[in-house]
Amino acid sequence: MSLTRSIENQPVTLASAGSIDVSIVIPCLNEAETIKAVVENALKALNLLNKRFNLNGEVVVADNGSTDGSTDIAKLAGARIENIPVKGYGSAIRGGIAGSTGRFIIIGDADGSHNFLETLPMVESLLAGNDLCVGSRFKGDIAPGSLPFLNRYIGNPLLTGLLNLLFGSGLSDAHCGLRAITRSAFTKLKATSPGMEFASEMLIKASLLKLKRTEVPVTQHKDGRGRPPHLRPLRDGWRHLRYMLLLAPITIFLIPSMIFFCVGTTVYFDLILQNGSILGGVVGTVKIGEHWLLLAVMSIILSHTLFLFGVTSFNYSISQGYRLLGGGWRNLKSILSIEYMLIQSLVLMVISAVIISLVFFEWMGQSFRNLEALGPLSLATTLLLVGIQHFFGSFLVNIFND
Repeated sequence: MSLTRSIENQPVTLASAGSIDVSIVIPCLNEAETIKAVVENALKALNLLNKRFNLNGEVVVADNGSTDGSTDIAKLAGARIENIPVKGYGSAIRGGIAGSTGRFIIIGDADGSHNFLETLPMVESLLAGNDLCVGSRFKGDIAPGSLPFLNRYIGNPLLTGLLNLLFGSGLSDAHCGLRAITRSAFTKLKATSPGMEFASEMLIKASLLKLKRTEVPVTQHKDGRGRPPHLRPLRDGWRHLRYMLLLAPITIFLIPSMIFFCVGTTVYFDLILQNGSILGGVVGTVKIGEHWLLLAVMSIILSHTLFLFGVTSFNYSISQGYRLLGGGWRNLKSILSIEYMLIQSLVLMVISAVIISLVFFEWMGQSFRNLEALGPLSLATTLLLVGIQHFFGSFLVNIFND
């Protein structure tokens, strides 16, 4: 039996008047079939919260442009309506929260797939000092037919695993729509996502800001809609993945930068010091030739480019307030101040000029005959290009390095 049908006839009343402690925010877009039962279920949860914890509450339906009478039904059921003109799941929730007043915020869908009675332990966890509590369907229960195969066995596990790998969230279900968060914590998140990726944004930024997070088992019920859901697995899955990668400069920029640097320096010094014997023994029985210096130069320059991108991205996330400034990064920021970077770039260019001058004088001393100087010239070229990049990159990096 769906949640919608099971709660439809249960009488509920709003908690007694007074200051609002708990706001249940329900994003809604054409949910006339289910919104009445969902609002009644939310009101019953508020009554229980009032009895158990002496907390007053409100139900806020964040309507995203419904045309099927959902708002009238929700209002008659006891909800307050916030009309959110900007389309999208994230926009609806952010608008609903902005229009709510509770110090604790509960978020749940309007399709009848959630039971708001299961938010009581969530609110209890917030009262105990946690900032965010997320429902876990994988630790709870998933009703037959309530979650598509692709979402249940592929999309959700992969995206949850990636979110944990990149950001250390430590959660088992990154996309459960039933959540509770304190208003102060939500304010710190500075959420901006308009679409379904909002679900990932909450957890990513909560992890980056070291907010206290926990999860409780919940049940995924079969929704009560007579139409397909708003969720589009491939489109919305890509939006989640894209958002994760945009907020992961260490993985996207700095780790590849380290890899390219190691490749470039290994190839270069093997050719200069060992004449290609080490790498030659790895790739075959013949020593690698000096033309491999092109690979070394390219790798080192690409490494430096990615490093500048990574540092700039990291500084931006700190300036926007959704990443904390740790001790190690604080030290790096001081080294990468515009004054130090300009000095560093000039030092690199001077060393390059010295190497080029020495090669030129040696060439001149041999009456400008052919000179075997590919090694030092490639090093000078690399230092010169990196120095120039570092010079101009200092201004880019320090746009957000204040």
